[in-house]
Amino acid sequence: MSIRWTWAEDERTPAPPLSAAEVAEAEAELKISFPDEYREFLLHVSAGNGRVRRLARGPDGWRWDSDTETDLEMLPTPFPDQDSVERWWAEHDAREPDRDDPSWDAWDREGEELGRRWGAGAVCLQDYGCGFCVLLVVTGPSRGTVWFDRRSACDDIVPLRSEDGRPVGFAEWLASPWRHWFDRAVRRHTAPG
Repeated sequence: MSIRWTWAEDERTPAPPLSAAEVAEAEAELKISFPDEYREFLLHVSAGNGRVRRLARGPDGWRWDSDTETDLEMLPTPFPDQDSVERWWAEHDAREPDRDDPSWDAWDREGEELGRRWGAGAVCLQDYGCGFCVLLVVTGPSRGTVWFDRRSACDDIVPLRSEDGRPVGFAEWLASPWRHWFDRAVRRHTAPG
């Protein structure tokens, strides 16, 4: 699949593409293999721009610019299916002790770990602010698909889907106006019924 992008839609000058050696080095350091469409983008289009966070080697190794959402330690862990996530939280919440119970702190730490597992295997490619971001899944059965992280306000991560219901991959997401996906993800949560 050919990656299409109109630079006029971007506010910033794109970073030059990475070399094959740089991509291989980043994958080895991050302990993942980039999905094919994203790898093609990195090699032939750009290492990042205003829409896609720039991947670069810095003093701390390979990172995405301004990315505080991606848990690099959890990146090699498969992205969980969302039915499992709902089950995890239901089981966790069902065991909540009283706030003054000595076991409450341990229960709370367990919840923090569940939160880390929830976002495992995904990179935040685009930040919309207020905790909303576009995720590219890099490990697990959903690898290569794009999701919208709404945990900060809606307690969920939802897959971006095409008009016919197919999961959206990186190239399709990149070729569409950014507002299209944001509006659809928000509308899904706020629609009546």
